[in-house]
Amino acid sequence: MSTWRHLPPAARAIAVASVDAVEAARAKDDVAYTEAAEKLGGLDPEQTGRVLGAVVRMLLEERHPDGLDGDDIRAALEHAVRAAGAWRDVDPQVMVVLLVGALGIHETDEDAPVPPRALATHAPLLIDDLLGDRSFASLLTRALAEIERGELQDS
Repeated sequence: MSTWRHLPPAARAIAVASVDAVEAARAKDDVAYTEAAEKLGGLDPEQTGRVLGAVVRMLLEERHPDGLDGDDIRAALEHAVRAAGAWRDVDPQVMVVLLVGALGIHETDEDAPVPPRALATHAPLLIDDLLGDRSFASLLTRALAEIERGELQDS
């Protein structure tokens, strides 16, 4: 597994916490997941959301190379909620926000925004379900590299 030493401290913390949370989700280890998700939820929500959103988007694009439609999104949502709901309390609305946010569709409810900690607690569950037998660490590395390229192009 990568040590993420090459990353700046904030990105390294997100990478380590994300790997821990996804591994705990894969193991269906409630105690380890709760601890890892709490650590993830305590990090910068904007940066964490950007990284985890990039991973979710990559997974969706890999599964649907010809594009997604409403039925694809609904099927992904239903499957993820059922899979995670078998061993954790899951808020389907938070999963919706994660999915549409990763796709760049930002329908926010100004009266009832989803707390960043709820997003951080649900994102590894969604990633676990979408991941299948892929390596999370390698996908995370690709997502971080994509973010870095984007930042370099913007500067």
